Amino acid sequence: MTPFQNPGRSAVYGDTHMAATSHPASSAVTYLILEGGGNAVDAAIAASAVLCVAEPHMTGVGGDCFVLYAPAGEPIVALNGSGRAPGGVDAGRLRDSGFSQITEDSPYAVTIPGAVDAWCRLHSDFGSMPLEQLLAPAISLAEHGCVVAPRVAFDWQTHRDKLANSASMRNHFLKNGSPYTVGDCFLNPALGMTLRRIAAEGRDGFYSGEVAENLVDYLNGIDGVHTLDDFAGQICEYVDPISTDFQGHDIFECPPNGQGVIALLILNILDQFRGNYSEADNVHLLAEATKLAYAQRDAFIADSAMADVSMERLLSRDTAKSMAAKISMDQARPDAPFAEVEHKDTVYLCVVDKDGNAISFINSLFNAFGSTLFDARSGVLLHNRGTGFNLQEGHPNELAPYKRPLHTIIPGMVMKDGDVVAPFGVMGGQYQATGHANFLSRVLAQGMTVQEALDQPRSFAYGGPLVLEAGYDEAIADDLRDRGHPVQRSSGPHGGGQVVWIDRQRGILVGASDPRKDGFAIGR
Repeated sequence: MTPFQNPGRSAVYGDTHMAATSHPASSAVTYLILEGGGNAVDAAIAASAVLCVAEPHMTGVGGDCFVLYAPAGEPIVALNGSGRAPGGVDAGRLRDSGFSQITEDSPYAVTIPGAVDAWCRLHSDFGSMPLEQLLAPAISLAEHGCVVAPRVAFDWQTHRDKLANSASMRNHFLKNGSPYTVGDCFLNPALGMTLRRIAAEGRDGFYSGEVAENLVDYLNGIDGVHTLDDFAGQICEYVDPISTDFQGHDIFECPPNGQGVIALLILNILDQFRGNYSEADNVHLLAEATKLAYAQRDAFIADSAMADVSMERLLSRDTAKSMAAKISMDQARPDAPFAEVEHKDTVYLCVVDKDGNAISFINSLFNAFGSTLFDARSGVLLHNRGTGFNLQEGHPNELAPYKRPLHTIIPGMVMKDGDVVAPFGVMGGQYQATGHANFLSRVLAQGMTVQEALDQPRSFAYGGPLVLEAGYDEAIADDLRDRGHPVQRSSGPHGGGQVVWIDRQRGILVGASDPRKDGFAIGR
């Protein structure tokens, strides 16, 4: 039961349709689309487009997209909408030029954006409303202005120096030299025009013609090797989802190049530790499972079309048992440092419509404000997913022409006895695989409601310290220090999540939204 005398958020209950997004404007749009007769795919596309305007640091048409879609009564469909490296990239030449990694603001970090192609493919195959109608709310916000929400303003302030140091960003994403603040009105009319082209022409409005020409011209002007053929050739693809059993439920994720398999591996490891544990024990187990699983991710996960990624081994119960045997309840394992920014920026949303169609949808620029490479003519801010590649010769994830990088963004879906139980997702870049496992463990193993699970404080151990949110008291922090964890307090929130739970026994929908974000669940 919701503790009404304490600050917090109630779940939203309904029996017709339900959606949960990270921003009020996008949640409101999902409701309007669903009430107007649109389906889950329609609502997700409309909401994602709005988020490209309302949360410009998190997502955009210059980013990528992954989707799990469950048409009512049919198998789950997985769509990989991640972009590929340009055909002209050459890892050897970069190494010879002194590069050891791809920096976040480099044109080599810009793989061909895949989001728009994924939207259009979904719309063509499953949508019911005209694309022009779905993109109209985002176009209006881009051209007439979107009021900045509190979490968006917090993030804008956090990255003010990054914006000030970017020649292509400072004039558009700073207001008189300062970040936009709560209540300010942010416009991007050039993006509105690009969205109009997409609404009228579909994917061709982005991947060919004036928009593509402007983006290629811009990238080539800063030493990029992108071509119009690279843009025209960007194609998303349907892939077979992967799954594992956890606490009597089937948990589905997209296969690599995403890290969904690592979320499943963490769940398999945690499933070896059944029983009643303290909260400090739970944090410890999650940290140790994360370190073991992420080491596998960093060594082996890559574009499965160009690298041999052994799903059978990673999802094997023997693998999970072997890894679980390495965990001591009394002593933390050491963890190697890593050179990546810990938390990247992403939006996640989920929808269940009146017919029972369910969609789990995630769209991202990766780093906050992506690469900070912004084409003012098209209003497109480009992502930097190419930093997910490495330049280590022979590594499965080595940069190569037309290859897709390791991706952190992962939509999730829960099923039981052949029926969809919940589309869900937890944002937060590197944290996402851990976030998925933590959320499901809270709900399915610890018996929390979906809103309670999202409200709980979070922890993350990857690349050195065990980072704790402020919600953990010092007694738990001290307990973890005694086990050898290098505890560090988080400077900000760990990600954000959304879920729609389908209670088939009662015939109701339960929407939950993370208090770390501005958005909410909405339905009836």
